[in-house]
Amino acid sequence: MSYEPRLKKTYLEEVVPKLREQFNYTSIMQVPRLLKICINQGVGGATADKKMIETAANELSIIAGQKAVPTRARLSISNFKLREGMPIGIRTTLRGEKMWEFFDRLVSVALPRVRDFRGVNDKSFDGRGNYTLGITEQIIFPEIEIDKIARISGMDITFVTSAESDQEAYALLMELGMPFKNKKID
Repeated sequence: MSYEPRLKKTYLEEVVPKLREQFNYTSIMQVPRLLKICINQGVGGATADKKMIETAANELSIIAGQKAVPTRARLSISNFKLREGMPIGIRTTLRGEKMWEFFDRLVSVALPRVRDFRGVNDKSFDGRGNYTLGITEQIIFPEIEIDKIARISGMDITFVTSAESDQEAYALLMELGMPFKNKKID
């Protein structure tokens, strides 16, 4: 028997019927689904210290369970001592089982560890059904050993869905367990 992530099973058995009823979809293929999760981290001090990119990439690889790649500058900006092609950040894109596992760990383990957590902002939708969540500290993930990190850094996590509107994406993420502050979207 093959392994199926817990959240994927929940999506197929519980979320799809609820969303189908809520939005009156005629076909199961109309129901919005999570396509990918993109994790992006800017490393501001990387222009001065090249090791920062490597340590940040190692930390993000541990968090995501997949190798992170550096992002490079497209333009040269002399005020920031930045040259075209210099590594200035890292990113990784999760799909399939790794995506479901990461989402499950984020919602059930990492987000509750945020200091004074009252829910995530529900205003971060882009108008096309995608949601971006900003995290200020990478130490909320249990995979990171606090004693071994050089500096605390944040990251952006983007949830790309097949939803046509923000309301559909909100309903999808809400049913999957995303802890939003307010329970309604405008």
